[in-house]
Formats: sequence, structure tokens, C-alpha cells
Amino acid sequence: MLEGKFHRGFSPDRLASNNEPRIRQDDDGYYLMSLSENSKVYFEDYYLFLEKTYEKSSLERARIDKLVAETSEEYAETLAYLRARGVIVDLLLKNIRRFYSDGANLGVIMTPWCFGTVVLEKIEVYRDRLSKGEVEDPNVPEYPYYIIKYIDEIYKVSLLELFDFPEKAFQMRWQYSELLQKYSKILGNITTSLQSVMTTIKGHTSKG
Repeated sequence: MLEGKFHRGFSPDRLASNNEPRIRQDDDGYYLMSLSENSKVYFEDYYLFLEKTYEKSSLERARIDKLVAETSEEYAETLAYLRARGVIVDLLLKNIRRFYSDGANLGVIMTPWCFGTVVLEKIEVYRDRLSKGEVEDPNVPEYPYYIIKYIDEIYKVSLLELFDFPEKAFQMRWQYSELLQKYSKILGNITTSLQSVMTTIKGHTSKG
């Protein structure tokens, strides 16, 4: 459980009573083969990883708050760095809560490295939205230039540190994206084919 209120989306009781063919069990517990990597992911291991990362990130959030409160506005560069770090940590915490509590989508169950790449790409998208003024963030005051600059400089190494990953953990991320695009293309082709078949059937029915 996170913060004493966010529960696992796929609890042990729910896993024990499930009828989903993708969820399997062996001597080490319940698991599934992840969509993007086709890797065996144990539910217990995945949730423990999220819980550990959430605790570490929460401590880092508290440390940032303390440093920001103690730093004079004269030290603009230091504050920009701390606030950039705050953006990264807040997005990580938000995504952990969302994935942890989601019990409707088995796609949220993935390897730690894959989850890391998901967060990495979400930060990149969020950074672009910040630069365009499309979102408001409590970490970002009126002039976000330096904060965005620091996000660009530190987001990868910050995530590696918070996840306790080696540097090579993010080298595979484009393969995940390509796989997802491939699945989307296949599904799109199937949908198009089905629509074509339905149109043909309707045409024949009308003629009859």
C-alpha cells in the first residue's frame, strides 16, 4: 500500500480468484508475460519495486522542499535546479500511484526497466508542454527557462538514481516504442479490414 491509502490494483485475493488467461502461477507466485518485452513479470516483485521507489522518491520530495525553503531567492540557479528536480520527482510519484492502483488494465504490469522508460518519455512530453506554457506546475514560477534547462540536463540521471538503475537501463526504450507502434499498426489494419468486410456485407444485403 502507498501512503496508507493507495491499494494494489491486482491484490493477492483478486489474483487468486482471477479467470484471466494471461495471469499464470508457478512456485514463485502469480505472473504474466509483459506485452512490450514478452518477459515474465511477477506481480509481487513489481509491486514491491513500485513501493520501494515510491518511498525513496517521497523522501527526496521532502528533502527538496526543505532545501527550497532554506535557499534565498538570490540563488536563482540553485532554486532552478531544485525545482527542476521537483518536477521530475512529482511526475514519478504521480505515475507510480496511477500504475500501482490500476486494476483494470494488465498493461500496467511490466518490468522495472520498462516502467522506467515509460516515466522517462512522460517527463519528456511534460517538459515540452511546460516550455509551451500548456500546463501549470507548482514547481515552476513565472519564468520557467532555467527550470526547463535543468530538466533537460538532469532528468535521465535523476531517474536512474531514484530507480537505482544502471545507465544501460534506458538504452532499450525505443524498442518498446517501436513494438507498441507495431501493435497499433496491426490493430489498425485489422480494424480497417473488418470495416471493409462489414461494408461489403451491408452492400450485398442492400442489393438482396
